[in-house]
Amino acid sequence: MAAFRTQHRRRTALITFGLVAVITWTFASCRSQPPNPSTSHEQFWTEFHPLLVVADPNCNSPVRVRNAESVGFDPTNIDPLPDLLRLTREDVSSMRRAHRQFIASIQQSPPRLPYQPHTRGLVSTAGGSYLPVLVISLRMLRQSGSTLPMEVFLANWDEYDGYVCQVVLPSLNAQCVVLSEILDAIPDSKSAIEKYQYKVFAMMFSSFEEILFLDADAFALQDPEVLFTSDPFLSQGLITWPDFWRPTTSPLYYEIVSQDPKPKKTNEPQPNPATIRQSTESGEVLLSKRTHARTLLLAAYYNFYGPSHYYPLLSQGAAGEGDKETFVAAATALNEPFYQVSEPIRAVGRGTPDGFAGSTMVQYNPVEDYLLTKKGEWRIKGATVPPPQPFFVHVNFPKFNPATVFTDNGPVVDERGQYTRAWTAPEDVVKAFGGKQTEKAYWKEILWTACALEGKSLSWKGRTDICSKTADYWSTIFGEGEDEQI
Repeated sequence: MAAFRTQHRRRTALITFGLVAVITWTFASCRSQPPNPSTSHEQFWTEFHPLLVVADPNCNSPVRVRNAESVGFDPTNIDPLPDLLRLTREDVSSMRRAHRQFIASIQQSPPRLPYQPHTRGLVSTAGGSYLPVLVISLRMLRQSGSTLPMEVFLANWDEYDGYVCQVVLPSLNAQCVVLSEILDAIPDSKSAIEKYQYKVFAMMFSSFEEILFLDADAFALQDPEVLFTSDPFLSQGLITWPDFWRPTTSPLYYEIVSQDPKPKKTNEPQPNPATIRQSTESGEVLLSKRTHARTLLLAAYYNFYGPSHYYPLLSQGAAGEGDKETFVAAATALNEPFYQVSEPIRAVGRGTPDGFAGSTMVQYNPVEDYLLTKKGEWRIKGATVPPPQPFFVHVNFPKFNPATVFTDNGPVVDERGQYTRAWTAPEDVVKAFGGKQTEKAYWKEILWTACALEGKSLSWKGRTDICSKTADYWSTIFGEGEDEQI
């Protein structure tokens, strides 16, 4: 009789466990199924897309004499902007007309951006091999204490990974959104949009009023909630972060976007844009759709015609040409406020026999930076005050995807073929963002992702030993008894 009761209890426990597993899977699936694009998103696209089309520059693309050099930013460097593009006067006039027409359309009766009022969240774009990298970054972000929801935009259903989207991301308060489901409201409209243009469209179609866009390989060291509730965001509504380089905007761009009916000739000295601020690195963008809807719409215009016209006009072939300059350019053209962090971006990597192998970028706390600049303390201009604290880590190249990162002479395999730490130099920056403790925490999430996704993630189909190889690296570099110093 006792044996019967024991067997009955075991059977009941197994049934209960099975029911819990089924309910958990069902709940996760229901929560994480990509929501059908709301009517408001489709309606917005059907109203906004014609405004983009009718404002076609309708002229030849700029001809590039050569690529602009990528020169480090120095506010004392008064060299003029490079002038390396060629457009006929007719083409410049055509672009001016189209630009004015688009500005007029979004000032007079713009389509209303769809979002849920009084919400804030994270937005990213990912797909394919970027999804495991995003999982790592999001798990690191959750270590900061952030509970902000995230929307992860995929280009189309080919990028949809059922296990990641239906199980892993919902457990991290994130969901996948398939961008083509929205763009298909206008047949064939998605054919004009490539992956490097998706960022601004993900921001437009996100459901949040206030958004922090993060590249899939970027994460915050602190809870980013504080950024939404402090200046400069409260007063400016748009925050960007700097790149390494001085701007390389073509002088033709300023002529095209001028709101004057005719370009004015004047002998008065004009500010040199190359001395005002660094170029922009768009791995992190903080924006209020309530206050900066027009900026976002104009940035979308610059991206829609980016590859053919505006990307070369804004960068002239310098490093990172693409969407990165479109946000500040749009806000400036519309005379809308923004704040770009002045503390220079820093590269982190490891020393090599040839010098330095960088793999990561560190961006700084905008709240602390703003407090310094409000007092006139510009470290970029030579002020000797202590720097703001590191806030974002952007592991930009190569991607620390555990399926691909262990390449010879890569960030974690040295010239002798031995495992090595990736973040050891420069020591002051590494120490400021947590040194080996932060690197160890990052690799803990890489190890979790490697073992959780192997055999399940579509982008790793056919790959084996991802978990075991990552575990081998972990035990070699971060095993018990290892020195915890920088």
